[in-house]
Amino acid sequence: MSENVEILLQARDIKSTAMRMLILKHMLGFSRAFKLSDLEAVMETVDKSTIFRTITLFHEKQLIHSIDDGSGAIKYSVCSSNCNCSIGDTHAHFYCLHCYKTFCLDKVAVPDLKIPDNLVPISINLVIKGFCEECKKFAT
Repeated sequence: MSENVEILLQARDIKSTAMRMLILKHMLGFSRAFKLSDLEAVMETVDKSTIFRTITLFHEKQLIHSIDDGSGAIKYSVCSSNCNCSIGDTHAHFYCLHCYKTFCLDKVAVPDLKIPDNLVPISINLVIKGFCEECKKFAT
């Protein structure tokens, strides 16, 4: 596992330190998008500012992408190896209205939108809201 983490960091031109490897290992352990506070909770002995600075670096180097799901907290997910965080790499996300978890829908591409030529899009955010597998019994 540590070899894979180191390879992921090197692929994004990020120096492999023990702390960065540990933080990325924990990020990869989430089965859903995670908030800063989620990461802090599983890494309670690590300084919060270190976690925040690492998230910022990973985001700048496009190792992770951010998701604004409308919940008021930015969530993050580790990018696939071929992702450049360009509009062409954009995929949809699913936000559960009951458990408040957000999931990447890697196989659901954002549709090709006809943006007027005089506008320059930087990012697109497509969030589908509903009930996840565990919470669908609460849908009425």
